[in-house]
Amino acid sequence: MRKYIAFDIGGTYVKCGIVDEDAQILHSSKERTPKTLDGLLDLLETYSKTCSDAEGIAISSCGAVSYEGVVYGSSALPYIHGPNIKKLVSERTNLPVFHENDANCAGYAEVWKGGAKGKKDVMVMVIGTGIGGSIFKDGHLHKGANLHGGEFGYMLLNTNFSDSNDVWARTASTKALVRKVAKAKQLDPEELSGEEVFAMADAGDKDCMKAIDEFYHLLAVGIYNLHYIYDPEIILIGGGISAREDLITNVNKKLDAIISAIDLAKIKPTIATCELRQHANLLGAVYGLLKQQNHI
Repeated sequence: MRKYIAFDIGGTYVKCGIVDEDAQILHSSKERTPKTLDGLLDLLETYSKTCSDAEGIAISSCGAVSYEGVVYGSSALPYIHGPNIKKLVSERTNLPVFHENDANCAGYAEVWKGGAKGKKDVMVMVIGTGIGGSIFKDGHLHKGANLHGGEFGYMLLNTNFSDSNDVWARTASTKALVRKVAKAKQLDPEELSGEEVFAMADAGDKDCMKAIDEFYHLLAVGIYNLHYIYDPEIILIGGGISAREDLITNVNKKLDAIISAIDLAKIKPTIATCELRQHANLLGAVYGLLKQQNHI
């Protein structure tokens, strides 16, 4: 059974794992993300030594990751942008390396062992502080001409916009929901969480109930647009919000309302929550490495 070392590099933590070719996580841990590139490379090299028979390293990270391994764009981890991370890690470990954007890795995990297994045309959305995602056509990841395939969060739902705060990621994310409730209650958004907003709504708070209703509506409008642009077999929703048991029911209600109003629309999007959550990025990175090595 082949073994692989996997890393999910985030702005706060680096998740580390040893994963086999059947997607079994044999070991996992997490460390505070180092403050420098050298510190990050030291961490990856040190953990890699814990598995002497690993056949490669799989990396998930923020940023627009090129095929060559250079990370473009911007993120919460500025020092990973510019250097060829893939090459640097390979030089440190003498192992083949696969490196991909974290949302794309989450999508890979769902295609491999999750809700999109066996499907060819798929969209995966990750909703949290923003909205990102991944697109698969005929089972292959679509990165786009500028590595921005799946950047759904930049979408505009309203022609009456003024700045970046009007993009979908900043109007329909869970962070946007928190900001809206905080404004209504004259609170500091940092003192409020999405979980608290839903709990307050469940207790009958009208401000929270209204904000959540708008949140589901904006989410459904975006999903409707994505569906009619691409017509995938399924759209999967991940991120913290996907843990809510009523998420799909509530979004489907909003989709029903949209489709009943737009009589040209005859096909309702098929939506579901992502099945692989906590370790999705680690598993997806390993799947990408397996594909890179032609084992899948």
